[in-house]
Amino acid sequence: MTSGTTTATAAGTWRLGDLTVNRMGFGTMRLTQNGAAFSDERHPHDRDRAIAVLRRAVDLGVNHIDTAAFYFSPMRSSNELINRALGPYPDDLVITTKVGPGRGPSGDWLDWARPQDLRGQVEENLRQLGRDHLDVVNLRMNGTASIADRFGALAELRKEGLIRHLGLSNVGAAQIAEALPIAPVVCVQNRYGIATRRADSDEVLRICGEQGIAFVPFYAIAGDGRESGAAAAVAVAAEDTAVSEVARAHEATPAQVRLAWTLQQGPHVLAIPGTGNPDHLAENVAAASLRLTEDELRRLTEPHRAADVA
Repeated sequence: MTSGTTTATAAGTWRLGDLTVNRMGFGTMRLTQNGAAFSDERHPHDRDRAIAVLRRAVDLGVNHIDTAAFYFSPMRSSNELINRALGPYPDDLVITTKVGPGRGPSGDWLDWARPQDLRGQVEENLRQLGRDHLDVVNLRMNGTASIADRFGALAELRKEGLIRHLGLSNVGAAQIAEALPIAPVVCVQNRYGIATRRADSDEVLRICGEQGIAFVPFYAIAGDGRESGAAAAVAVAAEDTAVSEVARAHEATPAQVRLAWTLQQGPHVLAIPGTGNPDHLAENVAAASLRLTEDELRRLTEPHRAADVA
């Protein structure tokens, strides 16, 4: 399939509270380093190219950008790049950020933020982005601990007008249920892909659909590591083969197939693929128009369902 001629509008829209976004968005984590994870921060992308990629994303119809104050390397900050590239911001642009994890000036990871620390994290995002309020703030969790105190602290900041909408990240069904009586939840951002997902992903996906909550996968293309074991290894090989075959049938790239699969998991599912490469950006956005058949969707998923049973 061609790239550069399709815009993010081809994937359709969803509402984050009172904000309408195209379901094909953009994630900024990779703008601060060449690698796929924070372990490769010594060689950041060229700053001018990163700014150009952000501007090109908006030109291609992207109006949902995911970021965090802890997305930084010694020479780059995702929030700073967004501010430089896109400020003053278009009226329809929605910037979603995350709080919870913290990093020191040298990049070392700090203890998870306590409820009383979250105001400082929100204010740091406001400062870096050059805004007087944040469109959406996701509370990023680590494990199955109660979220009530932290989510309650963010709900107070929402009442003050510093935050417009709240979301959750890396959470299970019980944590969503705990949050909903405290404040509305407009999105859940969890690890999710053909083979890269939490054990409770299908349940969370279903709950979000029933509640009208956007489900926003991360690691939808590359994943963050795959399960070990003989059955999992066989499943990964079969999955890669199936993805390649489907890609050839559509004259698409494997990444485009993985994004199309993601978007076809439900009308409430959004995509936020990230890249610092302008060509890859155009390819990712072009996946907004790729439609897989029911047979193709089944072929892509079957190897891992079989591995789960084994």
